[in-house]
Amino acid sequence: MDSGIIVVLIILSATVLFLTLDIVRIDVVAISCMLSLGWTGVLTPQEMFSGFSSNAVIAMLSVMILGRGIAGTGIMDGFSKFIIGKAGTKETKLVGLLSLSTGLLSGLIQNIGAAALFLPGIMQVSRQTKIPQSSLIMPIGFAAILGGTLTMVGSGPLILVNDLLKNEGHEAYNLLSVTPIGVILLFFGIGYFLVFGRYVLPKRVTGKTGMTEQEKLVEKLNLPHNFKLLTITDESSLNGKTTEQAGLWNLYHINLLGIGKGDEVIYAPWRETKLEDGQTLAILGSEENIEKFALDYKLKDISSSRYFSDDFNPNISGFAQIIIPPDSELVGKCIREYSLRKRFAIEPVMLFNMGKKVQGDFSDIEINTGDTLIVYGRWDKILSVKESPDFVVLTQFDIRKKDKSKSIQALGCFVFAIALAMIGFPISMAFLTGAICMVFTRVLNIGEAYDAIEWKVVFLLAGLIPLGVAMQKTGAAMFLAESIMKQVIDLHPVFLVIMIGLLSTLFSLFMSNVGAIVVLAPLVMGMAAIAGIDPRPLVLMAAVCAANSFILPTHQVNAFLMSSGGYRNSDYIKAGSGMTLIFLVIVVIAFYFFVI
Repeated sequence: MDSGIIVVLIILSATVLFLTLDIVRIDVVAISCMLSLGWTGVLTPQEMFSGFSSNAVIAMLSVMILGRGIAGTGIMDGFSKFIIGKAGTKETKLVGLLSLSTGLLSGLIQNIGAAALFLPGIMQVSRQTKIPQSSLIMPIGFAAILGGTLTMVGSGPLILVNDLLKNEGHEAYNLLSVTPIGVILLFFGIGYFLVFGRYVLPKRVTGKTGMTEQEKLVEKLNLPHNFKLLTITDESSLNGKTTEQAGLWNLYHINLLGIGKGDEVIYAPWRETKLEDGQTLAILGSEENIEKFALDYKLKDISSSRYFSDDFNPNISGFAQIIIPPDSELVGKCIREYSLRKRFAIEPVMLFNMGKKVQGDFSDIEINTGDTLIVYGRWDKILSVKESPDFVVLTQFDIRKKDKSKSIQALGCFVFAIALAMIGFPISMAFLTGAICMVFTRVLNIGEAYDAIEWKVVFLLAGLIPLGVAMQKTGAAMFLAESIMKQVIDLHPVFLVIMIGLLSTLFSLFMSNVGAIVVLAPLVMGMAAIAGIDPRPLVLMAAVCAANSFILPTHQVNAFLMSSGGYRNSDYIKAGSGMTLIFLVIVVIAFYFFVI
């Protein structure tokens, strides 16, 4: 055996081992692999760094920028709300519609991004309908993975496969080459849960490990979490009263989060704000106290309406825990003197004064250093509190302001990029053109575009691509191909297809799907050459099967959703086994009879 082959096989084995054991970050493993190939003399410096100039890397970072631009306008937030609104409360309808939407979306943006987009809505639907989160989250995650097979930019392996083919002088695939197979996989994947979901999905209620930070805070402090929208009628005695005169805090122990009328919404209204006929009040408190308040003042409950209620969902607003530092202007004053509501438009819900818990109306209690306030407000308002020297905000939250005025430009750039790819231009050039158009149209500035790029993924791709080059250059790929082909050379060609499908599935379970296709592509090309078969469809099949990662939560989407769904490894084995078998059967039949 040639020394070059031995060196490459040692580096390959070490790379697979580290990717499987997850001892070191995957991008560090990839960079180490790339450098090892250079320092051992297997590759020249130019070959070693060839991954950074690859079309796959450019396409990947372009998709990230386009996805950030779309997300930054709020287009997808509106889309997810619309879908969830249409789905209703029936479990099968929710699973079907949400899975279809997530799957279709993940064909155009990174599948983990599609899953993350729908996760907050799914959690909210679970709370409202009492359907366990564990029954909803896994199907949506699987759909996101399957949706990644709809286009050649839906997943890392499919983005990478064209570069791997071009390196060996083969023709690249176009954007929709894989779409027919992806549609079949997504259709059967959704159908699998609609038919067998009741048998394979866990029905447990998510434990504390799956709770959001907001849910943990509510449970820990026993905070009020019932939310109602009440409209003031013409016969209500609230007309003309101020919020303080209404006795919301001291008589009913409820909090007024906002007042809306027409297009105008006042958040955390000042205590001297006057109430009038036709206004809608957003009330927070116990069910019993809110009902008593509504009955006493003859208010109409319109909580089922969407009228400005979206402003109080967990993505927009929530509870925050605030500590009063020694140099705060609030020390020695009461909330009334400081005008907390008027300054920041946040509603104080609870106070820990000298260690004592105070609820109701604590507007006139003197605030001391180290006191803790629990407030409710929009995250953008709480961000203002965080930036003030008078407070230390303990609650972690993420806020990205959505600029809806750029929606048309963002959507136009995205559609333009897809159109260029469909016409026949290289995918990398088409999507990078769309990304730079977002900068020119001011959907994003160049700094935000750079921030959108997950450099961990970029270095993972760029670091592993040279491994495929080294396997071809030294003959290691052909050596492995010949070893495997000895086992199946005398069998029917369908066994070759089955072998490739099994290898891809196995590799993707224990290492990243990008790493799996980098290792498998040169191997598959060698096997195809020995069998006298066109290697292009077999390499494409390997890239598709790299998404067949359902039995273990090793795929980034499953790992991301595992905590939220409260899943165990055994849950993935139970539900993923059937999905893996269906996936393999469909792909083998499709490629053997219709592609190869």
